Amino acid sequence: MSERESMPYDVVIVGGGPAGLAAAIRLKQANADLTVCILEKGSEIGAHILSGATVDPKALDELLPEWRDQGCPMAEVPVTDNWHWVLSHKSHMALPHWPMPPFMSNHGNYTGSLGNLCRWLAGQAEELGVEIFPGFPASEVLYNDDGSVKGVATQDMGVARDGSHKGDYQPGMELHAKYTLFAEGARGHLTKQLKAKYDLEADCQPQVYGIGIKELWDIPEDQHFPGRVIHTQGWPLNETDTWGGGFLYHQANNQVALGFVVALDYKNPWVYPFEEFQRWKTHPEIRKILEGGRRVSYGARAINEGGWQSVPRLDFPGGALIGCSAGFVNVPRIKGSHTAMKSGMLAADAIAAAIAAGRANDTMPEYDQAVRDSWIAKELKLVQNAEPMVAKWGEGLGTLLAGADMWLRTLLGFGLWKGMKHHRDCEAIQRADLYQPVHYPKPDGVISFDRLSSVFLSNTNHEEDQPCHLQLADPAIPVEVNLKLYAGPEARYCPAGVYEFVGQEEGEPRLQINAQNCVHCKTCDIKDMTQNITWVTPEGGGGPNYPNM
Repeated sequence: MSERESMPYDVVIVGGGPAGLAAAIRLKQANADLTVCILEKGSEIGAHILSGATVDPKALDELLPEWRDQGCPMAEVPVTDNWHWVLSHKSHMALPHWPMPPFMSNHGNYTGSLGNLCRWLAGQAEELGVEIFPGFPASEVLYNDDGSVKGVATQDMGVARDGSHKGDYQPGMELHAKYTLFAEGARGHLTKQLKAKYDLEADCQPQVYGIGIKELWDIPEDQHFPGRVIHTQGWPLNETDTWGGGFLYHQANNQVALGFVVALDYKNPWVYPFEEFQRWKTHPEIRKILEGGRRVSYGARAINEGGWQSVPRLDFPGGALIGCSAGFVNVPRIKGSHTAMKSGMLAADAIAAAIAAGRANDTMPEYDQAVRDSWIAKELKLVQNAEPMVAKWGEGLGTLLAGADMWLRTLLGFGLWKGMKHHRDCEAIQRADLYQPVHYPKPDGVISFDRLSSVFLSNTNHEEDQPCHLQLADPAIPVEVNLKLYAGPEARYCPAGVYEFVGQEEGEPRLQINAQNCVHCKTCDIKDMTQNITWVTPEGGGGPNYPNM
């Protein structure tokens, strides 16, 4: 085995999203002499970033108060017009804003590309001296003899599918740090290991998720209203006893960002989130916006939906969780970038103070407490029962109860219930024979499309001769359990066509894993009923390359 080289830093940050970049900038603001590096698995900063996005600028204002005048692309389109539609199959009803708590308003927010915001933040970080290494995924957590986190190792490069070393083989690099921040996003694979090793979820509810699927469209100028924000609920998910909703944001340059979120606690194994999104686009009001336009990009990602009661302990010896690695998404607002950034800033403050005091590789309970004393906690506590109420009582009654609970918490400081419990998404799915198959319309190639042509627009690429990064604990389970009892839902819940059952007509079914299609959404790692699938990092730079997402 080749000896890995090592590099020392004060702080290593795993993940170049909003949380990781905010943490890096704040560290250099606190002490310009700190050595800080960011590892990013995408080919560039922003390559793997996907979000709606309508951004609350609260954290940006704290981090870089002059950002609007510094060429930040997010400043281009402030929200000007905000709608919430309840859809039926052919019609829609616009809900008035007055029944909603004030924090649900998008006044003062901005809509644009979160990937482009991250690219801009990376420039700000580099100007301060932060070292950024795109295309280098952290694949292993390193530990000191006392059990504290020592740092991380990057992925070996040039490893063949059979595990042998190819001609261009290069061993990974070890990055050692006084503190390591994990900003991997939702369902990070190293974060999973850390949660288990340090029992970080001992005192919280399990995290639950949604799958968000997104497209970018260029539309005719006369159909474009910069700053208009539309959210929808109801059809088509109400036809399969599933919940979630759609969004459509009018952004810069005659583009709209549109997408669909399906909660991953659905019971019906025949539900097909990608097809639900395609069906949603055919609604007359959505079609009206898209007609004459052209789809230019596609992608998907998992979204934390657990809320405040699913936030784990955030610190452990030698490091901490920030951003969506911990789970700070405000589900009713469909926003998490501002809370993610704030968590990174609070972690940076704690680390800068610890290093100044001569500390290293210890726990930072002051960071965990700072989050629980911050506006992150205040905001998430107001909405902590919204997701579980809808999950328990359905979209109709659940939405009404969630609204009442949020108003009570806003006005009186208490809700209808204390923080409600969650159940893991993988435990929700029921046997296929309990449901009728869902028949989805064929794509028309104009408004609705198939999965493979969609994946093409994500610019996804993986070196084919490399170990499969979607690992099965037991290769027999997909056929013997998933296909036999649940009709193979992995062939439907994956938005990229990675999982495919072949050989069924010959009576010899097997699961084929098309790992080269993977857009790194992590849905399989979350929804698989037996938790038999583990997502790990592929070779550096692999995966989607999202432009303007």
